This record gives sequence, structure tokens and C-alpha cells, in this order.
Amino acid sequence: MNIACIDVGYTESESKPTRAIAACVIISDWRDTASSSEHVVHLTDVQAYQPGEFYRRELPCIQAVLAELSHEPSCIVIDGYVWLDGLDHPGLGAHLHRSLAESIPVIGVAKNPFKRSEHATALTRGGSTRPLYITAAGVPIAQAVHNIAAMHGPHRFPSILQRVDRLSRGDLPMQSSAQSISKRSR
Repeated sequence: MNIACIDVGYTESESKPTRAIAACVIISDWRDTASSSEHVVHLTDVQAYQPGEFYRRELPCIQAVLAELSHEPSCIVIDGYVWLDGLDHPGLGAHLHRSLAESIPVIGVAKNPFKRSEHATALTRGGSTRPLYITAAGVPIAQAVHNIAAMHGPHRFPSILQRVDRLSRGDLPMQSSAQSISKRSR
């Protein structure tokens, strides 16, 4: 199994174009305590945020980091929603799933409720009273929740997802894991 956990961080400035860091941490089992590889892509001239169309900004960044992988992942975990409501209104994860010809399951892990997210399955971890909100495409929601619940870490947010979040904010990949760092202009 080759599970890709992905996050994207942005730096915005009045005088410079928006830049992004797309990060991917690969694990081979949901319970892994460390990554088998870490990948980071620095992107310049990232599309501006458009309310209600976040995927237009983030999807190209995710596709850029996925292009760095030597093997296609068996599952992708993103920071955010796959579906924005119970009426099949696609979120970032659904757009990603469609862009991959629906061949790779996508699990969305959101830290905050979306205004129409009653459909998302709440998952509490690590003794926290604040849930994570799980949505999925290409995998049954019960299995997606089970997978995220099984991830390593004593806190609400699994340690591997914390790691990919830090990478997307500028941390360097671990020297001991296979890694790739690319810089691209769009």
C-alpha cells in the first residue's frame, strides 16, 4: 500500500504573487509512525483564491506534488472536504478524484465544520472533544473513518497529517527518508 497524505500552504503578499508549497508524505500502512518518503514542490504565481471555488487554486498544486511520486498512490488523504454537502456538491477531494479518472480513493480530513457539512462523519481522537470531519470518494465512508482513526498519534490530528502540514508551511523533508524538492512556476 502506498498512501499519499497531501497538504498545501500559501504565502501571500500585496507586492508579490501568491506562492504555494505542496507537500506529500507517503506511508505504507495507516498505523505508520514515520513516512517512507516526503515530497515538496514550491510553486509560484498560484491562482488567486475564488470564494466557492477553492479547488481551482489548490488542485493544480496537489497535481504538481503527485507528479513527483515514482509510484501511483493507492489512496490519497487531503486536508479538507471531498464533498461539501450531502447533495453531491463536490469539494476539493471530489475534484481531485475526478481528475484521476476516479481510479484512486480520496479521503478528506477537515479540522473545522463546513456550513453544509452535516453529511461529514465526525471522528474524535486522542481524548479530544473536538472532532475531525471525514468525507470520501472511491472508498466507503466507514472504511475511510476507520483508516483515519487507525493513524498514529495521541492527539486529535494524526502525527503523519501534522507532519505534512508542517512541510506545507516550509519545514524541510526528513534527511533519512527518500525525498524530492522541486521549484516550479505555473
